[in-house]
Amino acid sequence: MMVPSPVRTLGADVEGGAITRLYWDRAGTLKDGPLADQFKAELDAYFAGERLAFDLPLAPRGTEFQQAFYQALIDIPYGETRTYGDLASELGVSAQAIGQACGANPIAILIPCHRVLAADELGGFSGIGGIETKVELLKLEGAGSLLI
Repeated sequence: MMVPSPVRTLGADVEGGAITRLYWDRAGTLKDGPLADQFKAELDAYFAGERLAFDLPLAPRGTEFQQAFYQALIDIPYGETRTYGDLASELGVSAQAIGQACGANPIAILIPCHRVLAADELGGFSGIGGIETKVELLKLEGAGSLLI
């Protein structure tokens, strides 16, 4: 299954009833059924500005640090941002470690790494389209004033 969106078509892998990876411009192992329907419905609502958080079951692989990091990202409210330094302080690691973890996030958008900024710039974004996609996601969430 692939879901059209303003930031490319999205697909996902699923394992054990939870999403493990999001793909840009290609389908994953999530094909049909209730989870596929929920994936499409929640993404459609998010991109329509009607959903502020996702209820999809997520199961990204990773170390104990990565799992804590993913939860910290999920905890950033819609339309708000944090800096690499903010998250580094919260998790007791370096800002560089946060940047690397953002770049390795396997479930972008659903685990909102686009909400993490550098102290004096936007920082990077590993999804297709790079920084332009990050800007589109931030604008969608009303965080566009940060971009001026």
